[in-house]
Amino acid sequence: MLLEGKSHQDERGIITYNNDFDLSQIKRIYTIENHSTDFIRGWQGHKIEQRWFACMKGSFEISVIIVDDFIYPSRKVTIQKYLLKDDVLTYLHIPSGCITAIQAKEENSKLLVLADYSLGEINDEYRYSLDYFKTIQ
Repeated sequence: MLLEGKSHQDERGIITYNNDFDLSQIKRIYTIENHSTDFIRGWQGHKIEQRWFACMKGSFEISVIIVDDFIYPSRKVTIQKYLLKDDVLTYLHIPSGCITAIQAKEENSKLLVLADYSLGEINDEYRYSLDYFKTIQ
């Protein structure tokens, strides 16, 4: 799911980049800034739409669940966790069929979100309460 980014520093400054990321599927771009590090935005996701996340400022923990049934999802699931930081331009690909919970780990963090469908193009948003799922160890 991770497309590793890189950085380069010289006397002019720092460039963070990801030359391996193919933008041809992207139709929509937006950012997320949680109001505090205690707040967790989730669970939310899509059966059809894909998304890509990259941290622009600070850091974010992104928790991901692959959903087996969007109407009656299993409550006991494996939750994958990823930490995105602003030091390199790493993208986390969230394929269709997944939901996420997003938590800023530093104040004033900013997350870039890319999606492969335009707003309102499809009806494909699913939300669940934060306490619905239980982690399988």
